[in-house]
Amino acid sequence: MPLTLNVGLTKKHGLPDYGSVGASCHVAVELESSLLHSDLDALHRHIKNAYVACSQAVNDELKRQLANDIHEVTETTVSNGRSNNGSDTNSHRASSKQREYLNQLARQIDGLGIRRLDFVANTICGKPVAELSSLDASSLIDTLKEVKAGHISLDAVFQGTAT
Repeated sequence: MPLTLNVGLTKKHGLPDYGSVGASCHVAVELESSLLHSDLDALHRHIKNAYVACSQAVNDELKRQLANDIHEVTETTVSNGRSNNGSDTNSHRASSKQREYLNQLARQIDGLGIRRLDFVANTICGKPVAELSSLDASSLIDTLKEVKAGHISLDAVFQGTAT
């Protein structure tokens, strides 16, 4: 009776703005059942070979997806008429998830709320929430998390002295 070896590997790579790309590979191989009893070294080689094949396939796919994402970002930047020469590190707008999370944090902090969030964004980042870059939003999220945890006072945030 043949032995069926199933090997699988799944990897996920995080992206900015709470995104991700992922790839998976699953291989089923029929082997002689005698390997299990008489030649464990050979069985381990088969397992390792199947795993290495999956690992290479998954890594190649992740590289391809990441290269496509970088290409799409570059095309979007060029089509919008903006150069991406490193002079503007804040060219990507905050994601809707970042803005939603900012609103959620603002509701959870006594004395802040959504109405005063734009004031805080203007004080800290120099622009309202709707105009924040992804980097600005990330920084503001970190600041509000510190306020929520009690490490920074809300007054310091309102005065622009929280860092």
